Amino acid sequence: MSPRTPGAGLPEHPDRLWRNPDPKRAYDVVIVGGGGHGLATAHYLAKNHGITDVAVLEKGWLAGGNMARNTAIIRSNYLWDESAGIYEHALRLWEGLTEELDYPLQFSQRGVLNLAHNLQDVREGVRRVEANRLNGVDAEWLGAEQVKEVCPIVDVSPDVRYPVLGATYQPRAGIAKHDHVAWGLARSADAAGVDIIQNCEVTGVRLAGGRVVGVETTLGPIAAGKVALCAAGHTSVLAAMAGLELPLQSRPLQALVSELLEPVHPTVVMSNTVHAYVSQAHKGELVMGTGVDAYNSYTRRGAFHLIEEQMSAALELFPVFARAHVLRTWAGIVDISPDASPVVGLTPVGNLYLNCGWGTGGFKATPGVGWVYAHTIAHDTPHPLAAPFSLDRFTTGALVDEHGAAAVAH
Repeated sequence: MSPRTPGAGLPEHPDRLWRNPDPKRAYDVVIVGGGGHGLATAHYLAKNHGITDVAVLEKGWLAGGNMARNTAIIRSNYLWDESAGIYEHALRLWEGLTEELDYPLQFSQRGVLNLAHNLQDVREGVRRVEANRLNGVDAEWLGAEQVKEVCPIVDVSPDVRYPVLGATYQPRAGIAKHDHVAWGLARSADAAGVDIIQNCEVTGVRLAGGRVVGVETTLGPIAAGKVALCAAGHTSVLAAMAGLELPLQSRPLQALVSELLEPVHPTVVMSNTVHAYVSQAHKGELVMGTGVDAYNSYTRRGAFHLIEEQMSAALELFPVFARAHVLRTWAGIVDISPDASPVVGLTPVGNLYLNCGWGTGGFKATPGVGWVYAHTIAHDTPHPLAAPFSLDRFTTGALVDEHGAAAVAH
């Protein structure tokens, strides 16, 4: 069977996708996971490295996992040099991605405020602003009244349960429409000749001589020169099929949206102390996120008490939301590494590559990690921005500990 004609366009219905894999066909690269990271990797393999003999395998529908279940916030104001490097690279790509993909991503640089409610928050925020500036990341420290100027609906009165003492502010941060991002990347990869195969769950990894040579799927075996894992929340399960145990925990991460409202919220507001973050989507619904659940799970349902606590905190900060109604809630599954930073790079198993452990940071990194992961796969050596996030840091001790240093660290 020959590859599909490049640029033919994604099939309108999943039933029209390739359903009978040819076991004699071997792809140069098979990417497991058809979400934002998998599609971005395929896009940059083709664009930057001319590698188009690629298959993206998705067990459900295209971008139907965490890509469809995130709060769409984009920022790069991380503390450590390593984190700032990869997230700032991603943000700079975001700033030109609409033109690059020739697709309306609705990328809106409305800024992000990270609120400080106590002295320790203030100290951490000022420290992070200075670290950001040293790394060329735009950052400012705002007092309470300046916070009010940026976001008039925030309650900054001193006698509330969580008084706002100030905030860090990154003006270039913002939001994008996640489904548009997925389709923009998918269209680009498809136009280059990449096969995107939905309803194709990987059930096993084929090994020969200590190296990966392909995967077993619900549609049959697929041979591969290289296999790149990009399945948020499930990478440890896939890696175990190749005999590789990963130091990851998978947990539900919940969020919700309100009914449609008139424009009232001009920016993104995050609070680590109360674990709530709020923005307003392009259509008008409020988008609210909270912290991860405390238990490990592969289900996309979380504990209701977290939503209650999130709503309580949000109403303290935004009394104007008191009459808004919840439209729907959902949960994604995030994989969390010991230092709350991603794992990107090579593995002890030949031809097998990892992109996982992003926790709550996956969406904002989408084009940046696609770029560095494609480089790592193409050259079989880590991209300089990905090198600090190698798997072996958990044995060498060279951790990138953003767990208590990244504004909202879950």
